[in-house]
This record gives sequence, C-alpha cells and structure tokens, in this order.
Amino acid sequence: MLDFILITGDQAMFNPTFAKAIVVVRPGVLSGTSKATVNKKKICVVGDEKKVMVPGCSYTSPPFLTPGIGILSIQSLAINQRARKVKSIRKAVLLKGTAFVARFKVIMPAEIPPTPVSPAIPDPMRFYPGTGYFTTTNTTTKGT
Repeated sequence: MLDFILITGDQAMFNPTFAKAIVVVRPGVLSGTSKATVNKKKICVVGDEKKVMVPGCSYTSPPFLTPGIGILSIQSLAINQRARKVKSIRKAVLLKGTAFVARFKVIMPAEIPPTPVSPAIPDPMRFYPGTGYFTTTNTTTKGT
C-alpha cells in the first residue's frame, strides 16, 4: 500500500502513556542518511529511526508522584513503516505508516516522597513501553 516517504526534518510524535507511566513528551526529529532526496531533503532509510532520542522528559508513575527524568526512543517500526519495494542505498525507505513501538528509559527514577518515618522510595522500573507515530512534511512522494 502506498504511503508517504519520510524525510529529514520529519517528526516522531510519542504518545504520553507508557504502560503505567505518564511522560511529558516532546517530538523527536528524523535525520535521513540516504543520498536520494525529496523536496531537497534526504530520504530516511531503515536504521535512521534508531537515532531518534528525546532526552530530559519528565514522568510520573503512580504511586511515584515526585517526577523522574528519562529518554524517549523508537524501539521498533510497524511493518507498514518499512517500504517493501522502494530502497535507497540498499535499505528500505521509511514510510509514515501507523504506530511504532516506543521506549522510555528511566535515567532518574520518580519517587514516593519521603515521610518523617521513611525515606523516599524510587520507582524500580528502568524502562516503560509505549507507542508513537510519524508526521511528515512530504505531501507528494509515496512508496510501497
């Protein structure tokens, strides 16, 4: 099925719910490594999504209500986000598709605040799974 090809500057938008964690999300920006271009911007190929990192995102995860900090990234693409026929530098080009699997890596854990009788309790989770989707400025060139 035809879908828009992703190019440099397109965005990875992350949904704020990561399992039981709520993340204050910001978009990640794609940077294409292909030699081919669309609208004078490099096309994104498989592997370019792995370079999308959004550091410094705060989160909470009940009962850990004192915010923590982590990094958003793309864990894996949906099958309809990799072109089956269109390639560049021998790699499948990336397509807008539906939803990718995202990952939130905890850098500084959220906490249950300390009380007079107990210390702060940190969130034991190191990763949270989530989802996201791509937005593109390419409105002309499609691939399959």
